[in-house]
Amino acid sequence: MKLHTLLVISIIVSAAVGAFAGWTANELDKPTEQELIKGFYDTENAVHVSPHSIRKKIDSGAGDYILVDLRSAEEYMDEHIKGAINIPAYRDPDTPAYYDVDRIVGAFADLPDDREVIVYCYSVPCMTGRKIGKLLADRGIFVKHLGIGWNEWKYGWTGWNHEHEWNATNPEEYIATGPLPYGTRPDEPIVL
Repeated sequence: MKLHTLLVISIIVSAAVGAFAGWTANELDKPTEQELIKGFYDTENAVHVSPHSIRKKIDSGAGDYILVDLRSAEEYMDEHIKGAINIPAYRDPDTPAYYDVDRIVGAFADLPDDREVIVYCYSVPCMTGRKIGKLLADRGIFVKHLGIGWNEWKYGWTGWNHEHEWNATNPEEYIATGPLPYGTRPDEPIVL
């Protein structure tokens, strides 16, 4: 009987020590608040692109980036950010086409790999850019995300530009219609 009691006590003590060790190891592996903050900013800076930087790239004619409008082809043809190409993640303004993975991934895979690829969709809270970004990242294609969407670009110009720029810049100069000439030269078309 004493041996049986000793065995039961040993099992209980071992289980308690094991649970405590597991809990302690888990607690020690948790990042500190400072590490979480650093990770947040590392991610934000790696993924998000300022609309100011895009506006300045448009002004300078920089060719080191590709801006991709993810809205439907219909919406893109109506109006889009000057210099953007269209890889639609929507069949029409009301119907997502996220299921069309091969077409979307293939179009992004065909883009030149020597340029930063930046996506935008409808608005800041719109999840399309994030969903397409994840879909692509899962397949080894990495894109950045414009910090605003089409609605903020067109209708919220004063919301993201500095006050002294409100009258110095004309939003209409940064909006285009129809298909976009694109390529290594501004007038070289791309076919997707």
